[in-house]
Amino acid sequence: MRPSHLDELSIDVERLTGELDQLATYSDTPAPSVTRVLFTPRDVEGRAYVKALMRDAGLSVREDAAGNIFGRWQGRADGAVGTGSHCDAIPHAGKYDGTVGVLGGIAAVRSLKAAGFSPRRSIDVIMFTSEEPTRFGIGCVGSRLLGGAIAAAGVDALTDADGISFATARSQAGYEGDLAAVELTEQHYDFFVELHIEQGPELERQGKDIGVVSAIAAPASLRVSFEGDGGHAGTVLMGTRQDALVPLARLIALAEDLARTSENPDTVATTGIVEVHPGAINSIPRRATATFDIRGTDLTARQRVVDGVLDEARRLADARGLGLEVETINADPPAETHPAIVDAVVAACEDERFGHTSLVSRAYHDALFMARKVPMGMIFVPSKDGISHRPDEFTTPDEIRRGVAVLARTLAGLADGA
Repeated sequence: MRPSHLDELSIDVERLTGELDQLATYSDTPAPSVTRVLFTPRDVEGRAYVKALMRDAGLSVREDAAGNIFGRWQGRADGAVGTGSHCDAIPHAGKYDGTVGVLGGIAAVRSLKAAGFSPRRSIDVIMFTSEEPTRFGIGCVGSRLLGGAIAAAGVDALTDADGISFATARSQAGYEGDLAAVELTEQHYDFFVELHIEQGPELERQGKDIGVVSAIAAPASLRVSFEGDGGHAGTVLMGTRQDALVPLARLIALAEDLARTSENPDTVATTGIVEVHPGAINSIPRRATATFDIRGTDLTARQRVVDGVLDEARRLADARGLGLEVETINADPPAETHPAIVDAVVAACEDERFGHTSLVSRAYHDALFMARKVPMGMIFVPSKDGISHRPDEFTTPDEIRRGVAVLARTLAGLADGA
């Protein structure tokens, strides 16, 4: 999908990097870190800034009940193409994660307008609500609602660490209405493409300008708890103990082994949280809990690891006479990029003479949940040293310029294609 009349395309990257710098000032921590948590005053300020940029670019702005923001460039006919990402930031993060996709989407529209392009399909730039799970413990809330991947009532009932519900927080930020109405129809968009920093080292390692994402990995998250009798570390002999931590340690090691030996090399397993009660050096652990993040691009391969962990948890509990609790926190399916979007991104790279390579997204993004309703794709630009979610996260202005140029050409191709 190549728009024939886009021989010249200029990206004002100086303006764009200035806008990224300005957005980074809406933060609860000092520069270079960025902390912008959902529906806090700094997030509301950032939202106002993004809406002002959309309007300045000639986009009509609307917001839904969840706080997703849409800036539309109206096309000549029916149909629409979406692009965008998120602007919330975890505590002490950097200024490029998500924001490059939102402000870069606005910059792409400006460049297409300056080149005289007139889209047949409308083009929407979207700022998704709460891609980060910081405040309410679940990520991609806005895109999950748009994609029909989560129940609206369950979202409004979520509470933060202070006991404030999502319903209350969104109302305080100015968002009212029925969350169930947020869900898109399957005909709302013809295509969706997200520009994002890679958050990994592959583009830099390979010396490529652009990553053409072929699939997005998705996690199954589990919480496993063993419970025994505990007791004094010196007086309870080994033959009669019900130590809850030892089997959990064995389970953690097994999860790693299962992922390492998976038939799919994109399958990974991580244990990010371990909690031990009572947590004293001279007390046998009475209760031990761990969270497991098992993710990959192949659902069958991922499920084999999940099943292996659960089977071993039951076996260990039975063998040691322990109580067992297992909770599935979430289990989202992975998604493949639509071939038409891959073709459009590759064509854009070739038109710009940018080096490109196929990559898997091992982090999940809003595009993962948009894929439930619309053909989806992603464009990656490099991240220095693969660093992200840190104040020293960095993508050069020229790398951003290349990504926005590819996005602009991709949007033009998708907006005018069959």
